[in-house]
Amino acid sequence: MMDFITVPLITCIVFYFTYMTFELFARRKERLSLIEKMGQNLTPPDSSVLKSQFSSLLPSFPRKSFTGLRMGCLLVGLGLGLFVGLLTCLMVKAHATTNSYHSWEIDTFYSVAYGGSVLFFGGLGLIISYIIENKSVKKEEK
Repeated sequence: MMDFITVPLITCIVFYFTYMTFELFARRKERLSLIEKMGQNLTPPDSSVLKSQFSSLLPSFPRKSFTGLRMGCLLVGLGLGLFVGLLTCLMVKAHATTNSYHSWEIDTFYSVAYGGSVLFFGGLGLIISYIIENKSVKKEEK
């Protein structure tokens, strides 16, 4: 029933994205050439002047990178959340066998248990990594 529109629609989509890709690269070349022309006329400013004027606007970043700590705490939190979700599902399953629940109710319990615990413990892991980062930065400042 929808076969008559599928082929033209797919053809239009393919040609549109192909055209947009070429246009993107053409615009990029134009913009780069404009930037080069503008850069030839300008002299570079003194970096100390820029640093003193805009130092209050720029955020101060710590010298250390805490990406590994953040990712580690997040993954530990997600793993712990999956484990707690599994335990919750096992308890719901044991409770559901003694009572009469519909299968869709049990599936809803499962999805809420997994989703809620993963999100909760993942967020908790990120909060813990934030606390550790702040303590490390404060210790470094002293």
